Amino acid sequence: MYSVEFVLNDYVQFRFDGLAQGAPVTLNSYVWPVVEFGGRTWLEDDLGYADAIRRLTPGAVIATTERTGHGIRIELDTGAFVIHPSVEDVNVEIAEIRGWSDGAWMVWRPGAHSFEDLPQP
Repeated sequence: MYSVEFVLNDYVQFRFDGLAQGAPVTLNSYVWPVVEFGGRTWLEDDLGYADAIRRLTPGAVIATTERTGHGIRIELDTGAFVIHPSVEDVNVEIAEIRGWSDGAWMVWRPGAHSFEDLPQP
């Protein structure tokens, strides 16, 4: 992961190496992920949250997991982040990834995939 971008106050975008069709792999999180960095867990309301996300870059992806009840977890050699909103933070879309070589993309929504435990709004 080489870039983190905060888009207004709406979502955060993570960019990863691995060019596909001239563009990086991009993961948009439409909910604020939990950040694990420096032996601590950071939530969006915590002072220093943005700095904790920023410190994940540059980082090599070590592992990724997706599980119902736990959401999406991206582990980097610099820390980790988890995308799994509370029920009150759920919007129409939770996250989206683009950048596969065939142009495919995927959207995660409440009630589907690893977010089956969250009700649809």
